[in-house]
Amino acid sequence: MVNKSAPDATRRSERARRAIHEAALALVAEAGYPKTTIEGIAARAGVGKQTIYRWWPSKAEVLLEAFLDLAEQYARQAGTVPYEIPDTGDVAADLKAVLRATVDQLLDPRFAAPSRALAAEGLVDEQLGRTVVAKLLEPQLQLYVRRLRAAQQAGQVRADVDPRIALELFVSPLAQRWLQHTGPITHEYTDTLVDYALHGLAPR
Repeated sequence: MVNKSAPDATRRSERARRAIHEAALALVAEAGYPKTTIEGIAARAGVGKQTIYRWWPSKAEVLLEAFLDLAEQYARQAGTVPYEIPDTGDVAADLKAVLRATVDQLLDPRFAAPSRALAAEGLVDEQLGRTVVAKLLEPQLQLYVRRLRAAQQAGQVRADVDPRIALELFVSPLAQRWLQHTGPITHEYTDTLVDYALHGLAPR
């Protein structure tokens, strides 16, 4: 008699989780956030909607986790540590590197389309907007805060600078240009933002 091993529930669950992530990101890009439903995500992922409700309380939570998972994939492909800005000792080089990676994300349709949908809906849905800021945006901004504080300790940034305000000098222009289509977003553009932010506009 041949002994058959029991199915690997962990592997099966991980496959389902990834299928749900992909389905959620695809649907919100195609139909927009309001028309994306748990039922639609379940149907596209090939799972029962109760499977989704067992893991997430809402479609917003599904999408946020899917974004974080996508960010991890980008980090692995780039050979960097997820949710951390490297500290090579050169703050300008480190900021340019992470912003270049951000540009690559924003130019990738897999990321850009659902990201725009969430950003737009967050402006009219206050609760969703707060959730996106708290769970997706603010943790990312805190990475810049920590890197700038390390630069302050190394004497590369003035000690009296507020890192939380300073990061907006290069993060906010990129976000505005991307969201409002006011110009191309490129590696050269973000490199320039970092140079302007770190060196100012006054003659040297």
